[in-house]
Amino acid sequence: MGTLNTYPLFSRYQGAASDFIICMRAGTLTRSGTGQAFWFRSAGTALAQVPLIEREQTVLVKAVSSDQQDVNVQVSLTHRIADPLAAAQRFDFDLFPRSSSTEALGAWQIGELVARIAHSVTIARIATMTLAEALDSGMNAVAEALNAATTGEERLASTGVEICDVCVLSVRPDEAVESALRTPLLEQLQSEADRALYERRTLAVEQEQQISKTELASKLELERRRADLVAQEGQNARRQAEEKAAADLVEANASAERRNILSTAQAEEIAQVGAAKNEVEKARLDALASLGADVLKALALRDLAGNLPDVGQINITPDMLQGVLADLVKGGK
Repeated sequence: MGTLNTYPLFSRYQGAASDFIICMRAGTLTRSGTGQAFWFRSAGTALAQVPLIEREQTVLVKAVSSDQQDVNVQVSLTHRIADPLAAAQRFDFDLFPRSSSTEALGAWQIGELVARIAHSVTIARIATMTLAEALDSGMNAVAEALNAATTGEERLASTGVEICDVCVLSVRPDEAVESALRTPLLEQLQSEADRALYERRTLAVEQEQQISKTELASKLELERRRADLVAQEGQNARRQAEEKAAADLVEANASAERRNILSTAQAEEIAQVGAAKNEVEKARLDALASLGADVLKALALRDLAGNLPDVGQINITPDMLQGVLADLVKGGK
């Protein structure tokens, strides 16, 4: 929106890019365009400011179908000013001179014009359709009719207004009719909802049963595995016992064999020692046999003396030595 500053003799206007300014002096166009900024003499000058932005006009139309049923249609039309000079001549866009207590009515006037056209076209199109047809395809039909009617429409073209877009928001019957039409649908939806609820509950029950079966199967499988484990542990224990018994038997056989070998070795050692002792004894006896009786007596006396108790002193007389020496001399000869 442009700004206007007034002074005693001159005024200054600063326009915006979206506003088309028209400046006339003494009935002659002196300046026009967007984004204008200029000083002008207040006396004898008239300004008109035309907005170029697009505006949306929403219209609620109450129409009657061909079967005499009330139909409510909501339409939205987007329009803009394509010819600012023509619009300024047909609508109130005066900026200067103007009383500060009033506003320009050009935008409102264009909205009313667009709404009247939408009303007339929508009512005429719905009148050619039954209620069922309107509810089924009324949105597309009304949109096509509005597009065709507003393209090149004489009143719009002469005022510099252009329709940019047409949108039919809704096509609905009267509240009483809508309620009557909605009842079977609601009943159908409720029936479908009940059926869906029943199916969900049935599915939940089946899932619970399946879960129970799965849990039971898992428990049975666990018990079977436990039984297999116990059986395997029993087999392992028996195998360990058998292996231990076999090892003990081998150890016992080995011990017996060792004892037998040791006994045999000890017996052979005893036999060899005995044989050696016998040989020694035999040699000793043979040596003793070669000695005389007196020597044997002397040896016997020596052995006897070794076994007698301790004698502090022995007295030998010459008579005893004479006989022994005589025997030794004889033996030496």
